[in-house]
Amino acid sequence: MTSMPKPMCRDIMAVLFGVAALALVGGTTAAQAQTLGIFGAIETSRKGLKPFPKWTGALARHIRQMAKKRGPCEETLFTRCYYKNWQELIAYNRNASPGGQLDSINRYMNRHRYIIDPINWGVRDYWASPMQFFRKDGDCEDYAIAKYLTLRALGWKAESMRIVVLQDMNLKIAHAILSVRYKGKILLLDNQIAQVVDSRNVRHYQPIYSVNENGWWRLRRAR
Repeated sequence: MTSMPKPMCRDIMAVLFGVAALALVGGTTAAQAQTLGIFGAIETSRKGLKPFPKWTGALARHIRQMAKKRGPCEETLFTRCYYKNWQELIAYNRNASPGGQLDSINRYMNRHRYIIDPINWGVRDYWASPMQFFRKDGDCEDYAIAKYLTLRALGWKAESMRIVVLQDMNLKIAHAILSVRYKGKILLLDNQIAQVVDSRNVRHYQPIYSVNENGWWRLRRAR
């Protein structure tokens, strides 16, 4: 498995925020069925996205920026220019196979520079919209968000994708990736890995939670 020469997310506050949110949630109910999920973790489904304002904030900014897509593409109108480039990326991949789309989008986004949030945004943790990521690059969750929303624009269902926040057990640091269910497998789109890989081939990640537009899932190691 070939890795790209980029650092992992070293300060993703969403991990700590997510753990704190989990501690505030009560026990499992009948509506919160437990299943076996990514990396063999037991996942418990949860409703609502209130514990994750950074994620919902990125989604809201994406919707607002899409509304500003009309008009000429000029250097001073970065949202419109990047929207045009994004649409060209989508059009280029529209007729590709599903596997080809995953590989193309993963490689395209991974070409962006890795920049930590304190340098990029002046705050400890920030989840960017795709247009912000295209303009300023970003860190691990920003790659994952850009991949997620690009695949959504290509017609992939939210139910098949999740942004997964996890701990890298080798490096002892937090990280975020995009997982996609396809052909009975859970595939990883990771800014650290050049190619799309089967999650079963990655053994050094311990998932904490995952999230998409419809809800979130608590993840814990199976005993």
